[in-house]
Amino acid sequence: MAATLVRSRAMITKTLSATAWEEIADGALIQEDGVITETGSYDDLHRKYPTLPVLGSGKEIMLPGFVNGHHHVGLTPVQLGSPDMPLELWFVTRMVARNLNVYLDTLYSAFEMIGSGITTVQHIHGWLPGKLPDVAKISGDVIRAYEDIGMRVSYCFALRDQNRLVYQADEDFVASLPAELQGPMKRWFERFQLSLEDNLDLFRSLHSTHNSKRRVRMQLAPANLHWCSDKALAALAELSRSHDAPMHMHLVETAYQKEYAKRRGGGTAVDYIDRFGMLGPNMTLGHGVWLNEKDIDRLAETGTCICHNCSSNFRLRSGVAALNRFEAKGINTAIGLDEAGINDDRDMLQELRLVLRAHRVPGMGDNEVPGMGQVLRMATVGGARTTSWRDSLGTLEVGKGADLSLIDWDSVAYPYLDELTPTLDAVVQRAKASAVRAVMCDGEVIYQEGRFTRVDRDSALKALHDDLSRALSDDEVERRKLSKALLPHAKRFYADYIDPSRHEPFYRPSSRV
Repeated sequence: MAATLVRSRAMITKTLSATAWEEIADGALIQEDGVITETGSYDDLHRKYPTLPVLGSGKEIMLPGFVNGHHHVGLTPVQLGSPDMPLELWFVTRMVARNLNVYLDTLYSAFEMIGSGITTVQHIHGWLPGKLPDVAKISGDVIRAYEDIGMRVSYCFALRDQNRLVYQADEDFVASLPAELQGPMKRWFERFQLSLEDNLDLFRSLHSTHNSKRRVRMQLAPANLHWCSDKALAALAELSRSHDAPMHMHLVETAYQKEYAKRRGGGTAVDYIDRFGMLGPNMTLGHGVWLNEKDIDRLAETGTCICHNCSSNFRLRSGVAALNRFEAKGINTAIGLDEAGINDDRDMLQELRLVLRAHRVPGMGDNEVPGMGQVLRMATVGGARTTSWRDSLGTLEVGKGADLSLIDWDSVAYPYLDELTPTLDAVVQRAKASAVRAVMCDGEVIYQEGRFTRVDRDSALKALHDDLSRALSDDEVERRKLSKALLPHAKRFYADYIDPSRHEPFYRPSSRV
């Protein structure tokens, strides 16, 4: 790979604290074979390497590439006919999703991610119908889409071996339904044919095939406590240890999941998975909205990571995670866009602003709310540490991977910006995806001036549109009818699941006189 000199108006190399960062005015770096080999001023580096091709005009802000720490799908649930609603009911509405060409679907969200400066994604694939060869092929298609477009992917296939629709055994839920729904519900469950051992074999096969690639890593995904049997938890913990493979697990996303953990194990979900040795730097908990103080202390003690999915928590009425407590305890946190951000897209710049402002508790303490350095750290170093790349990504330092974005300063500062406004403050609070001028991953420019260098976006989106213009299949029609018919039964199942007196609400409206 040829070497490149990347220049900027200002280069944010790394964060130093929640409110401080290292910045080099007129900063530049040299990348060679995908690794940063030198940093300094543009004048010094250009004088030293006058013949190197230059990326950047000197009018951009250079940032480390963002890491989307929690991602699932291309077309959003809203696009596929599933509106925002409480998570447990939303699972039922997700049954209406179309049979997608996953290669094109993956490209769709990759276009959005790269366009906002994301260079690495933690892709957590939901369950898929079919036998092991069918699922392996689809997993390969997803990975191939990321390889073709040029971004890094840490891929995992979420393991579910029980309670696959509500927090109850599949056969018990089927038996609770009216006779006319039992057949369709049973057929729906029967579509998913991977055994526990099939899931483990899928990881082993994908790990053997892909994990040595520069831009691909394999991880493990125990989908959630209610979705995993004890046998599955034990097997995944052992597989993680034997392969040194990070795990990413949804946990206590809602109060209903908190109650499920209490019913299953008599304590918290964190207590439960701790019995299997699952906590530590190789475990990331997705969401973690309903963690208690003891849980948080245990996560800090073990070095367990948390991925904060702020938009999703708002959209699906899950609650507000205790991000300020996570920060105070020194827990490594990442940012995930989940199915989609607050604007129903994958815009990390927008998500930075949401995280920055969603946790602004009343008071005047400087360290009680997220700072600019904190949200940048979460979206870079914090995310990288939840993957197998760990500390090799996330900062613009010698020896690190050459993943970065260039953001047009005029788009941030024009027509006026006070000269005392810190650079990172301005970028985090004002930069839009339209200001991203170039994105480099592993030393390769994969996006520049609105154009993806490896894949034709217009052709890919047209192919996706044409594919979904076909009539609904019989299978899709049945699932739509079943989803609508099941919703009242799911509501009834959860109606008395929680005793409100035993759960603190995540939000108390202020009283007014």
